[in-house]
Amino acid sequence: MKHVIILFSLILILSCQKKDNQNLTNLSKPNLFENKLLNDQSKNDFDANKELIEKACMNYIEGLYQGDTIKIIKSVKPTLYKFGFWKNKPTGEYESDGNMTFDQVRQYAVNVLKKKKFAKSSAPKKVEVLSIMNHIAAAKITAWWGVDYILLSKDQDNWMIEQILWEGPLEN
Repeated sequence: MKHVIILFSLILILSCQKKDNQNLTNLSKPNLFENKLLNDQSKNDFDANKELIEKACMNYIEGLYQGDTIKIIKSVKPTLYKFGFWKNKPTGEYESDGNMTFDQVRQYAVNVLKKKKFAKSSAPKKVEVLSIMNHIAAAKITAWWGVDYILLSKDQDNWMIEQILWEGPLEN
């Protein structure tokens, strides 16, 4: 049931993306001096938030790639819900790979460091911010395991990952 809620949330956020992008375009076309000042501030806020969201997502990727639990703690909420699908090689069908909690994600990072099973230096680390609102955002990351759609929330000035819906393996 939780993965249905995640999917619905992601669809809702992405449906607002076009509207948000139109609003951002309008920021560059102020009509009056006062509007320009307001819009410049809004664009600065947008850019600052985008950078913080990218940083949170990159901390998540690098935390798992490098076994760095500090980066996981900085970017992932303790209430994380991560759910995904993995392609079964023999059948070619995607199957549920279960869910992961914050503790399981952190333990994964611990095991990467302990076993020295670091990601290759050529492994992908791509972050795309899809939508930014006042207190929620959506992003897409591409990593060695596949693609994650990430929902984040803003707590004071800190963006944190709340939910992840993923699919793997990454297909070239």
